[in-house]
Formats: sequence, C-alpha cells, structure tokens
Amino acid sequence: MHRFFIKTPWWLRKLFPRYIWKMHTSGKTVYLSFDDGPHPVVTNWVLDLLKAYQVQATFFCVGENVQAYPDVYERIIAEGHAIGNHSWSHPNGWNTSKEKYLEDVRQAAELIDTKLFRPPYGRITFAQAKQVPVVMNTDAAIIMWDVLSADFDPAFSPQQCLKNVIDHYESGSIIVFHDSEKAFPNLSFTLPLVLENLKKAGYSCRKIEV
Repeated sequence: MHRFFIKTPWWLRKLFPRYIWKMHTSGKTVYLSFDDGPHPVVTNWVLDLLKAYQVQATFFCVGENVQAYPDVYERIIAEGHAIGNHSWSHPNGWNTSKEKYLEDVRQAAELIDTKLFRPPYGRITFAQAKQVPVVMNTDAAIIMWDVLSADFDPAFSPQQCLKNVIDHYESGSIIVFHDSEKAFPNLSFTLPLVLENLKKAGYSCRKIEV
C-alpha cells in the first residue's frame, strides 16, 4: 500500500489552508509541474515535448542539480517556464531540524531566484514553513499539488501513472511529475499521453504564478 494520495483530499487542503494546492482559474486550465531536476537527459526531453505542444510548466529544481547542470536550468528559464525552489539536497522536513532544513532552502535560494517553494516529499513542519519566506528573502508561497502521477514509484506501472492523472485532473489542478532518472520509465510513457488527453479535452497548460 502506498503512503501518499493520488488525488489530494479536500480535508487535507482544509487542514493546511496557507499552502497552495490548486490554482484559481475560470477556464479549462491545469498546471503541470516537474520536481527534482534539472537532469541533462530527462529535463531536456521534457522541454522538447512541452515545446512541441506549445505549453508552459513549472520546474521545482534541486539546488545541487542546478549547480551540476546550469545550462539545462537556463534553458528552462529561456523557454518561458516557471522555476521553483525544491531545496538544495532534497531533505525530508519531518525528520530534519528546523535550522538544518532552512539552511538547505537558503542555499538553494542563492541559485534559484523564485517566489515558489515546494517541500521535498511534501513534508514540512509549521515552524519550517513559517521561516521559508525569510530564508528565501521573498514573500514565498508554498506550492503543493492536487494530482500526483506517482511516476517516481516503481510499484506503479506506466499505465497506472497515466490513469492517476487523467482520472483525477480538473480545472485548476496542479499535477506533479518528476524529471528524474528514476521516474523516466513511467514519465516517458505517461507525459505524451497526458498532453494529448489535455489537448483533446480542450485544456490549456500554464505555469504557476503567485
């Protein structure tokens, strides 16, 4: 049994109302997001596909990867996508001290200029969350999600990941994928079919802006 929700339940969104789980939109719009990059192969593949479909997305980048692959990071920005801070080394906030966690976020903020922050694994304490805008030196927003593809989990088949998304998205949904090596077997199958499904259903894809 997996320990995460595919579709974020209403009560969880109510429990943490200061986090952004969905976007307010009047039209048929969803918000694709990609965590854990940039990656020299996977992120470039994603960018090529998004360009082919002429859609925008949001990339929550890990500082270590930005440092390792600055050219891929610059390409994300150059092609008009949004970027978000996803920490420096991807710590789990539930078992990391406040001081250590915030230092990790601050270090990433030196390379990643953004108002968007997504906690790794979606795990962050109230005390950590309260200080994130301080260490990012901006009025940062904590971005969660509405639909999880589960592409990172090898227990899910590519077909299941596809179903996770197309059975649950709705207008305003923030959908999570991962531009990582681990997720690529599922992502490479799922993302083209999700984009095709969205296109046929008359949905547009936008980047997250706060």
